[in-house]
Amino acid sequence: MTLKRPTLAPRQLCTHLMAAGLLAGGLAQAQSAPAPADSPASASNTGWQACQILKADATAQLACFQQWADSQSRTDRPAPSLTTVPADTATGQPETQILLLPTLNTESPDGKPIGCKNSRYSELSKFWELQRGTDCDTFSLRGYRPISLAVVGSNSVNVQPSSPAADHTALTALPYKRTENKIQLSVRFKVAKGMLKSSDGEGSDHDSLWFGYTQKSYWQLFSAGLSRPFRVTDHEPEVIYIYPHQIPLGGGWSYRLSGAGLVHQSNGQALPLSRSWNRTYLMGAAEKVLGQESSLMLQGRVWRRLRESSGNDDNPGIENYVGRAELTGNWQINKSNTVGVTLRHSLRSEARGSTQLDWLMAPASSPNYTGLRYHLQLFSGYGDSLLDYNRKRQVLSVGMSLVDW
Repeated sequence: MTLKRPTLAPRQLCTHLMAAGLLAGGLAQAQSAPAPADSPASASNTGWQACQILKADATAQLACFQQWADSQSRTDRPAPSLTTVPADTATGQPETQILLLPTLNTESPDGKPIGCKNSRYSELSKFWELQRGTDCDTFSLRGYRPISLAVVGSNSVNVQPSSPAADHTALTALPYKRTENKIQLSVRFKVAKGMLKSSDGEGSDHDSLWFGYTQKSYWQLFSAGLSRPFRVTDHEPEVIYIYPHQIPLGGGWSYRLSGAGLVHQSNGQALPLSRSWNRTYLMGAAEKVLGQESSLMLQGRVWRRLRESSGNDDNPGIENYVGRAELTGNWQINKSNTVGVTLRHSLRSEARGSTQLDWLMAPASSPNYTGLRYHLQLFSGYGDSLLDYNRKRQVLSVGMSLVDW
């Protein structure tokens, strides 16, 4: 029996020969310089490009892609697998299955998905990493309060700061301007996790211990006659312990965390401008998820000042001005806009404290993938800075802030 070789049109034959040549070249390249399974170079092999030109012949193209796929398979590479993410009662997210692709490095060394910014979790859960699926691990630098640069205008400026403590009143007044710049830096990192509460499920709660640091400065940029000094810089390191919850409160609200902290605040100056105090606080927070990118959050803190001797007290009665309790509310309207209010109160009959309003808006050109925000802030009350702890003033600031990083 005589076998007849199938005949191909010259154009089709040319196409097949070209594809074979490109495929062979791509496979040779892949074999001559093998890349690790988790390396981006492993996805750069060009063999698949040879199959693209076979669009006119679906059968040949499929066989070509199959041959290339076989060449890319490695016996030492784990196969994709399905993992079940349990339901999240706080967000109302049902139980779902996620396909893990080891070749895309979606697993960390301990086998759990890397998901510290996973959008399926609530904002509070992501910020404080309350659940295993939101864990970014320890000693990784995160944002805390907004990192800001703003122009500030106020109804008054403290040209001769004073305190009831002896030798704590400035000897001369300086002609500071009411318009200045405000710079705030604020970072934190997780020191430890899973100390009292932990388990293996992705939605399981984990407690954590944090260290945070915030620095806020007022810069007299427009006071050329004074050589543009920094009028005041406050330093605020703190240690924070966070214990997570998932307690339904009704109306869609969920109580998410309790916490405790120790904070020191000082301006690092010598007499007569030295100001500092230490306090411990208790905190709690609840949230209500309104949609995929919208939520409400309430957080409360109450604190107690650590006593100091009269000889070491730079600012007697500071808690009667700055306050003893704080309530913060945030409304994330959508991914681009957030409105917040912070209220502080002295918890005494002579009510003092402060009110702060914030509006953060993402640039219209990139609202979905940047932490940069336009930031409008209005402050009224005591304690805008340590030097102003006993002086009431109104401050309007307009600038840019970096959040959620």
